[in-house]
Amino acid sequence: MELFSRNVAALWIILLEFLLRSVAEEEVLMNTKTETSDLKWTTYSRSKPEWEEVSGLDEENNSVRTYQICQADGSSSHWLRSKLIDRRGASQVYVELLFTMIECSSRSTHHRSCKETFNLYYYQSDTDDATATHPAWMENPYTKVDTVAADFLLRKGGEKKFNVKTLRLGPLTKQGFYLAFHAQGACMALLSVRVFFKKCPALTRSLSVFPETVPRSLVQEAVGQCVANAAQPGPNPRPPKMFCGEDGQWVDQPTTTCTCLPGFEASHGDLECRACPVGHFKIGSGPGPCSVCPDSSHTGETGSTSCVCRPGFYRAPTDSPDTPCTRPPSSPRNPVPQVNDTSLTLEWSEPLDSGGRSDLSYSVECRMCSAPGGPCMPCGDGVNYRPSQAGIQGRRVSIWGLRPHTTYSFTVMALNGVSPLSQQGPAGDTINITTSPNVPVLVSGLRKVTATESSLTLHWNTPTQSHYRILQYQLRYCEKERGSEENSCHFMESNINEVVLSDMRRATQYEVQVRARTLGGYGSFSQAVVFRTLPDDDSSSPLLVTGILIAMGMLLLIIVIAAAIYCIRKQSHFKDPEMSDKNGQYLMGQGVKVYIDPFTYEDPNEAVREFAKEIDVSCVKIEEVIGAGEFGEVCRGRLRIPGKKENYVAIKTLKGGYTDKQRRDFLSEASIMGQFQHPNIIHLEGIITASCPVMILTEFMENGALDSFLRLNDGQFTPIQLVGMLRGIASGMKYLSEMSYVHRDLAARNILVNSNLVCKVSDFGLSRFLQENSSDPTYTSSLGGKIPIRWTAPEAIAFRKFTSASDVWSYGIVMWEVMSFGERPYWDMSNQDVINAIEQDYRLPPPPDCPTYLHQLMLDCWQKERTARPRFSNIVSALDKLIRNPASLKITAQEGAGPSHPLLDQRSPLTPSSCGTVGDWLRAIKMERYEESFLQAGYTSMQLLAHITTEDLLRLGITLAGHQKKILSSIEALGIQNKTPGNVLY
Repeated sequence: MELFSRNVAALWIILLEFLLRSVAEEEVLMNTKTETSDLKWTTYSRSKPEWEEVSGLDEENNSVRTYQICQADGSSSHWLRSKLIDRRGASQVYVELLFTMIECSSRSTHHRSCKETFNLYYYQSDTDDATATHPAWMENPYTKVDTVAADFLLRKGGEKKFNVKTLRLGPLTKQGFYLAFHAQGACMALLSVRVFFKKCPALTRSLSVFPETVPRSLVQEAVGQCVANAAQPGPNPRPPKMFCGEDGQWVDQPTTTCTCLPGFEASHGDLECRACPVGHFKIGSGPGPCSVCPDSSHTGETGSTSCVCRPGFYRAPTDSPDTPCTRPPSSPRNPVPQVNDTSLTLEWSEPLDSGGRSDLSYSVECRMCSAPGGPCMPCGDGVNYRPSQAGIQGRRVSIWGLRPHTTYSFTVMALNGVSPLSQQGPAGDTINITTSPNVPVLVSGLRKVTATESSLTLHWNTPTQSHYRILQYQLRYCEKERGSEENSCHFMESNINEVVLSDMRRATQYEVQVRARTLGGYGSFSQAVVFRTLPDDDSSSPLLVTGILIAMGMLLLIIVIAAAIYCIRKQSHFKDPEMSDKNGQYLMGQGVKVYIDPFTYEDPNEAVREFAKEIDVSCVKIEEVIGAGEFGEVCRGRLRIPGKKENYVAIKTLKGGYTDKQRRDFLSEASIMGQFQHPNIIHLEGIITASCPVMILTEFMENGALDSFLRLNDGQFTPIQLVGMLRGIASGMKYLSEMSYVHRDLAARNILVNSNLVCKVSDFGLSRFLQENSSDPTYTSSLGGKIPIRWTAPEAIAFRKFTSASDVWSYGIVMWEVMSFGERPYWDMSNQDVINAIEQDYRLPPPPDCPTYLHQLMLDCWQKERTARPRFSNIVSALDKLIRNPASLKITAQEGAGPSHPLLDQRSPLTPSSCGTVGDWLRAIKMERYEESFLQAGYTSMQLLAHITTEDLLRLGITLAGHQKKILSSIEALGIQNKTPGNVLY
């Protein structure tokens, strides 16, 4: 009981140590609580600085250095900046803020601009070069982390509560960084600021030791080594690897092949290798435990790889070290002879002790004696044994060829696999016999009379010097090539000196012997004579060859007729792939590749292996997180495959805790993408499934999604450039339709743009259509699935009829998105309003300055009858004509034109002349992204905009020429209106 208690206690200690080691460690870069002198941070304000450093008390009533502010005027911008903080190699750090904030309404000097929040920024630098004026006190060049809101506000007479917020900051690339705090008008006190990063602690797991690791990216690879008395098998083993997450937690299980050396076993939960105790052994390296020594063996030291046999016991050379030791068998029992003149049949019983083995055999030793009790000598080669003299598996042997009237001594010995190792020799039992003196003479003159393929007719001479009447002849015939094998020899009796041997193999040599039997028994066999049966009759060969040729000709004729019938049926049943409703495997024309639905495979992993290339994780380096996907984060990284040029790739990761279904859905997109090869289809580089996290690698598109790219560059591209983008999308969709693949989710958000403005179709993961719990408002439930209503054809919404024709409808919406520079289709209408309007034959109006021809092409794509819509091949041809004739793009569309009734946008948009504030004016010209920059620079009223220049816009961070032109043109129009009498701006 005491031993059991000690073992339980040891296990709890090991478990506690493991948990402590697996928890993320924190390394503090800055903590204002520990500062004993003034912080002396930098403050900024256009008026009197209001950030003030004072001594205060933290939540435990300890004295700390704090900063507090209580703005008297909400129009000023008040900043507080820390000293340079060395990042110490961390790429992501955390900022823990402890602060208090007074409710705006409880202040006597409450003003409208008071916000119960403040902004946190950071600025990176390789040197401590920040001054009172550098960097500029605005969001650009600072990077905004977050707007921090107070959970608990202080009120007069209320309870004093502290706010604690922890924010993540990064990615960091330079030597250090500054923290900056921007007040929003409320009275607040910054009690403490703690900056730290997380790192994975040193860890021992799966017989591998991994060092303390600081994550430099989403996941950081750590290289470890085997624990003591452990090693990796193989000639070129790879070191153990494990991934450290950015949160300081070790990710999943390590990739390692470390195993304990021979004589050692894993213990304490695979944390160490300990030597096998006395009486135990372990043969090779591997995960198994030590074993108790086999029977009749022992070991007297720890760490043994084998056990030694006890005296008198042995192991055969073919025995493995983990088999028990055994000994030779005892002697056979009760040998019984049956003498027939000069032949002998000997039988015996098995030994009492087989030695503990199952490979028991027997051998017979023959010695010829000159007289009973006299000296004996080996019998020689004239004596024959059946089945053999040694290695006898049964307990019976026949012996002939003995001399008449001679005394013989026979010893039957029992042997097994360890008998040769014993110095005492095999145990045996001996018996003496004497042969009969009456023996007939030998038979001679054996010869062949006739021979066929399966028989021999033989004849021999009748012995003339026999003193006894011959009762019978016995023939022994054996196949020569098979030697003395037991099944190759046969016997036959004959009453005359001639016999027919039948049932023989054709074209085979036989050794034949004959002997005679008299009243004294059988004599010795004659000398062996070789005879041969005949081969096949060659007379039938020409007829056989002729028959084979005729059969082959008829078979060839049948194949040709079947092929002709198949081709005729194939042409008569050919279907238009664009109008087919089947989304799976299709029958296509000659030379056209066919898309195969990965969900038709019984094992989806087989489709992944067939269409996607597995890439070693060591070839991939993740650099930064650029977004979030349906299954996890999306990163940018580098791919370097040996022998190829390094290039950037986009990496989709599968977040931890996934189910088998989520893993299949995630990899199904790779199974689909891997089947496509086209310049306007996103290219799959490969997948990583052998390590964690599971990843999909595609080519990297520098400009991201088309909708956000167009909104960012509103007005920057000419119509001919936009048509070029549309032509690329149509070309990619033409390729997909020819492969009979239906996309179902064609939209500008699923088109990616590279640095050369080449558009490529992406997002082939269809699992979202099968999920009912999607929180994305873009996808609305319809008939058991999620459908993007604004981009989907009516028949697909109502009946889930997804075809290439429904993709053409979606392409028309994409055209509208492109020509409106990323405007949301149908604006703020509800999904149900969109469905009702389409049913009433309303369609989207042309975007501003949209060429007439392009809007007409959109209306063609939105035909109610799907058979009336153009195919993608027609769309590509139409856009090619436009590109060759750019003058046609100068004709702009008029609202209400065309055969269909466009859905008119009846909203009353804001005009710059009707705006009362800078924010309203920027929203009216769709430049609201710059509102904070204008306000921070002091442009708080419309009158201050009159004299703004291009240089002023550059200082505000507005670098795009199109955006500068749009803003200046609007200001110029405002200046003209300002000169108009009676038009006063406030």
